[in-house]
Formats: sequence, C-alpha cells, structure tokens
Amino acid sequence: MPPTPVELHIVSDATGETATRLVAALEAQFPEQPFEEVRHPRVETVDDLRLVVDRAKGRPAVVVYTIVEPALRDALRDFCRRAKIHYCDILGPPLASIAKVAGQAAKMAPGVRHPLDSAYFRRIAAIEFAVKFDDGIAGGLSGADIVLVGVSRTSKTPLSMYLGYMGYKTANVPVVKGIEPPKELFELDPAKVVGLTIDASRLAEIRQERVRQMRANPKAYAALVEIYDELDHAAAIHRRLGCPVLDITEQSIEETASRVVKVVEERKRHA
Repeated sequence: MPPTPVELHIVSDATGETATRLVAALEAQFPEQPFEEVRHPRVETVDDLRLVVDRAKGRPAVVVYTIVEPALRDALRDFCRRAKIHYCDILGPPLASIAKVAGQAAKMAPGVRHPLDSAYFRRIAAIEFAVKFDDGIAGGLSGADIVLVGVSRTSKTPLSMYLGYMGYKTANVPVVKGIEPPKELFELDPAKVVGLTIDASRLAEIRQERVRQMRANPKAYAALVEIYDELDHAAAIHRRLGCPVLDITEQSIEETASRVVKVVEERKRHA
C-alpha cells in the first residue's frame, strides 16, 4: 500500500518563491514519500491565515511559511499550535539572528527584491550571451567565461542558460562525429573549457524519447553502437583540449552548474 501523501502548505505574504524552492529541496530528501503542495500566496490578513489552517487541520500536513510581518507570523504560529499542525517558519529566526549581529532592524517589507545593481545586469548579459552563442552559433568563444564541449543531449543548452543566470557568460560547442570543432576552440584558455559526457545507455534513452517527440526516425541518432562511437570521438576531442570532463548522467542542472563553476575557478587560480 503506497504511503499517504504529505500536504505541504506553502504560505507567503508575497509570491512564495522562496518557500517553494526550499520545499523542493526538502522533498528531494524523501524520494519514497509522495507530497502534495498547496500554495497560499499573498496572505495579508489574520483571516487569510485562518483559512490556511482550516484547510490543513486534521490532515497529514506541514505549514511552511515565509511571512515578514511579525504579527502575522505570530498569529500563524498560534493557529498551528491550537490546531496541532506542524509548522516551519523560514524567515523569522534568520531575520532575528542577522538583525542581532548587524545591529539594525530588517526592513520588514514583503516581496522585497534585490536591487537592479551591476550583478543583476551582469546576469542578464550572461543569459543573452548564452542564447546568442548556443550550439557554437556565431562564434563568441573568446568572449565566454566558460565553454562547454559535448555531444548532443548532454544538457549543454540548459546548463549554459543556468550558468548565465549565475552570471557566467557561457558558450557551448557540440561534438559531432565527422565534423571538426572550430579552430578557435583549441586556441582558448584551457582553464575555461569543460567537457561533458554521459552514460551511453542513458543517452540512448534520452535520444529515443527525443525521436518520439519529433515523430522522426533517425536511427543512428539513438542507436547505442553509434552513441558509443560518438562518445569515444568526444573523449578524443576532450583529450586534445586537455580539459576536465564531467559526467552528467545522474546530475541535475543545478548540481552540474556548481561543479562546472568549481572546476573552472580552481583551474583559473592554478593557471
């Protein structure tokens, strides 16, 4: 008999993005447990809080909240205690700790965003760069902070976009059997080049699904024997480049991006 889903009630006086990201990380730690997310954005009054608690009462539920206004936080905590509902205040304790160390009170404004500073515009420029120079289009390798090299369907494009969001201008070069990579690739600073690889069987699964979605029949694209040859060809290119190679088989985009940045930064320091 499958386990009963746990309801995670995400409560916020803004959009709830912060709590939603945390909840996703929490859910990942319980792979066998089903969850049901119930979102309550823009909660602004005590009556709104009562509705949240009434919906969760008597259920296998946890209330996770990011509420800036102290009075509302206190009210929700009291409602949860009376209804015997488990709860988690994400913002309250950290705000109090930072205020104590900083010696100044938090702004206490719901939905406050980071300022449109140089870091923000750097991220926007990096994302635009990733779009412009995706899949080796229009060159751009010399202007990149990071260059990804790998065969088709090794997550080069989404990884480039995510690295752009992190502020790194990222270009990517596809490795295609029978086609020589651009000469410019071999003239780059090796510290910023990272190879990507993947388990052949997993790549075959990904490509077969891609073929089904396209309603096409390019057999060689998804054939395991051909994939082994492609990966061997890519490995030879990686050796020529002298670049580190990351296996993305069981890695999320976020995990791979962190590994890429760590490798590139370490190589730059040692260069």
